[in-house]
Amino acid sequence: MHANDNERIGLFQAGGLSSLAVGVWLTELPAPTTHYVADIGQADRSTIDELISSLRAFGAEVVLVDLRSTMAAVASDLLRCRASHDGGYWNTTGAARFVLVSELAPLMRADGCTMFAHGCVGGGNDQRRFARYGTEVAPELSIVEPWTDPQALERFPHREAMLKAVIEHKLSLDPGSSDVRSTDANLAGISHESAELEDLETPVTKLDPRWSRWPGQTAADPETVTVTFRDGLVADVNGSGSEPLEWMTEANEIGARHGIWLCDVVERRIIGTVCRGIYEAPGLELLDRAWTRLLQASLDVASRDLYDRLSVVLGAAMYEGRWLEPAACAARDAVDRLVGDISGTVTLSVHRGLAQVEGMEVAGNVVPQQTRFGSGGNRWSKVTTV
Repeated sequence: MHANDNERIGLFQAGGLSSLAVGVWLTELPAPTTHYVADIGQADRSTIDELISSLRAFGAEVVLVDLRSTMAAVASDLLRCRASHDGGYWNTTGAARFVLVSELAPLMRADGCTMFAHGCVGGGNDQRRFARYGTEVAPELSIVEPWTDPQALERFPHREAMLKAVIEHKLSLDPGSSDVRSTDANLAGISHESAELEDLETPVTKLDPRWSRWPGQTAADPETVTVTFRDGLVADVNGSGSEPLEWMTEANEIGARHGIWLCDVVERRIIGTVCRGIYEAPGLELLDRAWTRLLQASLDVASRDLYDRLSVVLGAAMYEGRWLEPAACAARDAVDRLVGDISGTVTLSVHRGLAQVEGMEVAGNVVPQQTRFGSGGNRWSKVTTV
């Protein structure tokens, strides 16, 4: 890669091993670089501040942007559309790429950057996501993909070399990242990766959760959780308030402490391979129990069938980095039409990895409910509403 003083690079800096190594490489070239650190709920602010302090001590120019509310809003969209991927993976990594590029690329451009760089694996899913969203929101920015560059690969042929450089320069490494494992975290969830976990014979119990407890480690007594929906959106979780950042934070805390979080799948990737993925999404897993029950009471057969097909389309769109493309936009418009008037309250009992529906109240248009045993068990009673 070649850069001159008139070509400033904006680096998506997450504090993981790979992106820190990219920062070292760009400094050594040298290439004028600004590190853009986004708070998307991946860690507490003290951890993010430590990263920024270490980068500035290294001599880097750093910009911090708080994107937690934006990340929460996109998590709300994932839930509303049930836009999950193979095996129910909640697309939290793909959603984070959408948020980062959509929000930071225009800022990089306004700050005078002519290129942006990221630390994602060459040829992987995220490389394609960054490229697709970059083309959509900031087509004038060139994209630097270090792990397809022979110079970068020569400098850092493996993760051990990356870790050595990070330690040498006293850069603050994300607690979920090392030479043998990595996590990708945001407010919506966390992905876990390592050579050991990619082996299909490795039991999931080898995983060290970042936020959550295993069900057997949770409290002996169940907790009651009340989730309120208004116009097809979460409006409150146990008194959290209606802002997505507030209720997503509350749902994450509840799901994590009660062991409701795990998704262990073999997913089909953009590049045509399959790969094991292990994910934490305690808030979305918890809220989906309530949202699914409300959908069951509110959509007729044809509407639910269409909704489920749209969910598959949108799950693939988020996974593949196509959330802004016309098909995804049209699918979201259709989902809005289907669920936009659904409101109600669902009460859950949460206990050791389970979230069971204890009761619900549904408002607005719902599917008529029939009962049989209320009339003696030998004929249908009058149709009622839920």
